[in-house]
Amino acid sequence: MDPARLAEAFRLFNQVSEELTTSYQALERQVVGLTAQLAEANAETQRLREEAERNRRLTAMGEMAAQLAHQLRTPIAAALLYAGNLENPDIPTGTRISIAQKTVGRLKHLERLIQDMLLFARGEVLGRDTFPVDDLFAELAHTFEPLAQQRGVAFQMAKVPPGLMLTGNRKALTGALTNLLENALQVVSLSGGQVSLGVDVTEERLAFTVKDNGPGMPPDVVARLFEPFFTTRAEGTGLGLAIARGVARAHGGGIDVVSEPGQGTEFVLTVSRGAGSEPTLTLMESS
Repeated sequence: MDPARLAEAFRLFNQVSEELTTSYQALERQVVGLTAQLAEANAETQRLREEAERNRRLTAMGEMAAQLAHQLRTPIAAALLYAGNLENPDIPTGTRISIAQKTVGRLKHLERLIQDMLLFARGEVLGRDTFPVDDLFAELAHTFEPLAQQRGVAFQMAKVPPGLMLTGNRKALTGALTNLLENALQVVSLSGGQVSLGVDVTEERLAFTVKDNGPGMPPDVVARLFEPFFTTRAEGTGLGLAIARGVARAHGGGIDVVSEPGQGTEFVLTVSRGAGSEPTLTLMESS
């Protein structure tokens, strides 16, 4: 090949290589710039998301504060009335004791309402441990059986499959199931009342069932059961079921309810068997 042509070919090759290198470097700078812009956009999006979440929680807290003030007004007024009566020096001892007990009862109701409010409003990471489900049932039976026996209510508990384990927050789950059992006990009649606790097992989930043969509920009541502060009981805080639902959701599940007037009520609380990361208990969420 002609040396002159060969030299020209090398010159053109070098020229093209330099142009490609320059273009590649320019493209690299554009990629770096776009990556930085994307990172800034993502950071801004995250900031806006966090701000929106904070505003949502503040709005919810404001609404709940107004509801809480309304809920506190009646028991406070009753406690003040009872306490005022105690100032009368002519009240017989028996009457004074009765009034004092009623005062303490109203104050305990206030304490329970405030505790439930704090638990409902607080978002936190739940601790996790792995425990036998039959231990959980034994703890529930220890708490609930004497209450059922005292009221003359038949309490049935399903047998837990041997070796069945669950990973989650045992204290929170115990509290949620205790709330469902206590609600069931409150609605059944003293004669012929029945409450049962069961568990259904799948590969990924557990479904705890709490069933009663009480009067049941109409659809309009069922639709509002998980609303904060909604209650059909004079002594209820209206937060127990909302808390129970939050606990179930924090464990990768939820709560369903089936109820009809005259047909009793069944709550089904489902939880994941423990796969995944730590559950986050965020109870102030929309239904």
